[in-house]
Amino acid sequence: MRIQVVKSKIHRVRVTGADLNYIGSITIDEALMEASNIFEGEKVSIVNINNGERLETYAITGPRNSGEITLNGPAARKVHKDDIIIIIAYGSIDMEEAKNFKPSIIFPNEKDNSLR
Repeated sequence: MRIQVVKSKIHRVRVTGADLNYIGSITIDEALMEASNIFEGEKVSIVNINNGERLETYAITGPRNSGEITLNGPAARKVHKDDIIIIIAYGSIDMEEAKNFKPSIIFPNEKDNSLR
């Protein structure tokens, strides 16, 4: 049997922008994506600490070390600039493999989204 587990997590980052007129997705600083093991095009869940909204979209790579976290398209209605969010990616693995699996979880600086 396979189960879904947390594969990657960016815990508590500040939203730097919300662009309603973009096609969709979330733009994430390349350094944060790399550190958390999130890939361009990967499905991610967004949890908004400020208002409790939860949504799913896909990740696109933003400029490295920019601190950029921008919600694009319809998701821009659920998140505002300066909201604090959690970004989570899940993976499907075998139950036995899950017993020893360790997710990639990072805790950036909330003020500027830099890696500590």
